[in-house]
Amino acid sequence: MTKNNSLNLITDLIKLAKNKGAQSADAVSFTSVDTAIAVRMGKLETIERSESCGVGLRVMIGKKPAIVSSDDLSLESLDMLAERAVAMAKIAPEDSHIGLAESDLFPKEIKDLELYDDNEPSVQHLRKQAEKTEAAALSVDGITNSEGAEASYGSSVIALATSEGFAHEYKSSASSVSVSVIAGEGTGMERDYDYSTARFASDLDDAEKIGKSASMRTLKRLNPRIPKTAEVSVIYDPRVSKSLVGTFVSAINGAAIARGTSFLKDSMGEKIFKDGVNIINDPHIKRGLASKPFDGEGVANYKQKLIDSGELTQWLLDIRSANKLGLKTNGNASRGLASPPSPSSNNLYMENGEVSVEELIGDIKSGLYLTETIGMGINLITGDYSQGAAGFWIENGEIAYPVSEITIASTLQEMFKNLTPANDLEFKYGTNCPTVRIEKMIVAGQ
Repeated sequence: MTKNNSLNLITDLIKLAKNKGAQSADAVSFTSVDTAIAVRMGKLETIERSESCGVGLRVMIGKKPAIVSSDDLSLESLDMLAERAVAMAKIAPEDSHIGLAESDLFPKEIKDLELYDDNEPSVQHLRKQAEKTEAAALSVDGITNSEGAEASYGSSVIALATSEGFAHEYKSSASSVSVSVIAGEGTGMERDYDYSTARFASDLDDAEKIGKSASMRTLKRLNPRIPKTAEVSVIYDPRVSKSLVGTFVSAINGAAIARGTSFLKDSMGEKIFKDGVNIINDPHIKRGLASKPFDGEGVANYKQKLIDSGELTQWLLDIRSANKLGLKTNGNASRGLASPPSPSSNNLYMENGEVSVEELIGDIKSGLYLTETIGMGINLITGDYSQGAAGFWIENGEIAYPVSEITIASTLQEMFKNLTPANDLEFKYGTNCPTVRIEKMIVAGQ
């Protein structure tokens, strides 16, 4: 299904549904192509290529909704799809909060966010990238084995149409290179990794840089110790500090707020972080890994300051969660083929603080520099936080030695209040955060 065909197809699908009795409807289509090459110890391991296309149709009869999807795009199948959706809606329970976006919520213009790299690499090029990355990693003294390297490219066309008159589509792509290696022998083995992902292959980190970075990270983890249990300051490396931003955003998801299942449900307008801490949700960053020109309901999306100098200013809302809360959607809906719209974030980041990483660590006599968390010990209803962890012990303001087999614990409420960001923000992921320091967490070891 080509770009133009996808939009025409779902527009026609909505017409079919209305002819069969739907009062309103929207439809999405996703068309994607993905290629990935994996090598290990210099030998080709896998070549994978997948091509997929599908449509999702949501119909409403009054306030009764139904959703159906299919990867069979023949006219006969689509006609049956529309008929089935309408039949399901007729017997579905009412949902008084659903609805489609009206035209005043549509974007005034569809911005070119530079999300699509049309220079699809050949299989040979992807293989060379993977081989080069792994070779660089294996060239570092002390590396004893490889879990493999991978290079990939994927592209997609996303189209959305509604019976209220919205009909637009956009193309996106992503390229990535990754490697994971091992150092040490027997029970003393350690592993680590590095990777780079970008919309355009030309924006990827150099393959040799990725490989050597993975090796250096691995070697630093050798001979870890288990520290004694203590209450100390914890420094979150950007790899893991971004998870704190993601957790915060999960707690302000409009669906969770409407259900009353978030520890932040009564915190609107309150200071939950320190003065000077700002968290941004921006769907319009050019070449951003989580950018999109409109949300999953055809609503105009825009840059939002979710935390303004420590204060919570907004929930993430789609139409349904906004209606349940007596608010107006702020353009944060996402949508799958077989699921209704729901709130989600775009490019998320915590802005830089005013201190360097060295200053952040410098006055810590004994503490933890965290590089990895393990497990799912976060309770968004209560805010309780407990994670398996690994990283490095800090002594007298310096990284002293690696540590593992530890658990860190606190509550998200206390962690947010006692969080200080450094000034080393980089945009490498869909969610980004500088190095941060959190005071007084329990580090459980010996």
